[in-house]
This record gives sequence, C-alpha cells and structure tokens, in this order.
Amino acid sequence: QAQLVESGGGLVQAGDSLKLSCVVSGRTVVSWSVMGWFRQAPGKEREFVAFITPSGATTSYADAVKGRFRISRDNAKNTAYLQMNSLKPEDTAVYYCALGSSPTDSPTRYDYWGQGTQVTVSS
Repeated sequence: QAQLVESGGGLVQAGDSLKLSCVVSGRTVVSWSVMGWFRQAPGKEREFVAFITPSGATTSYADAVKGRFRISRDNAKNTAYLQMNSLKPEDTAVYYCALGSSPTDSPTRYDYWGQGTQVTVSS
C-alpha cells in the first residue's frame, strides 16, 4: 500500500512558475516505482503530463507541456516533483501524482494516486 500527498498548487498568472511536490508513504518501495503526473480540467478526462522511471534516467512529457515542465524525483525523500514554468491558462487543472510499475502515459496502469492539488493560471 502507498499513500501519496501532493502540494504546491495555487493561483498564479500566465507566465509564472510553480513547483509541485508529491510525497509517498507506506510499504511500497518508491525507488522501484514509476512516478507520474496527470491533470484533469473541469469537464475533461484525466490526461497524462509526465512520468519518470525509478532511477530517474528516463522521463516523458505530454506535447502540451514539453519544454515548459520538468519532472524529477528524490528517492531518498520518497518524493517526486513537477517544475512548471511559463504557465498558461490552459494548464489550469487539478494535478495528480501517481505511482506505478510501468513507464506509461496511461492512467489505468498506475496503482496509487494522490488526492490532487489545484493549479489555476489566470490570463
């Protein structure tokens, strides 16, 4: 079992930056797990943002955030991060952290989820 808690969301203006954090607790060995970030805007399906493999050697990003967002992790702290730069109003969503065993952009392949943190970007 694992529990994930996201933090760092908030209300910002277009062009600003935010850094989200996701702390994992429980019996799951975080250093063996893929960590992903997803987001869900009102009225839309949950969508992939980024994932990072257990060692941190491989990352992948959705086209919409490529070049602006950066995912990282600190296995010693059981924590994943999402640095978000040059934020746009269309980035407004609830952002979720997830833990899984496969490097994939499919939310159905992740086993554990956080409760989400709201990010709102005003124009």
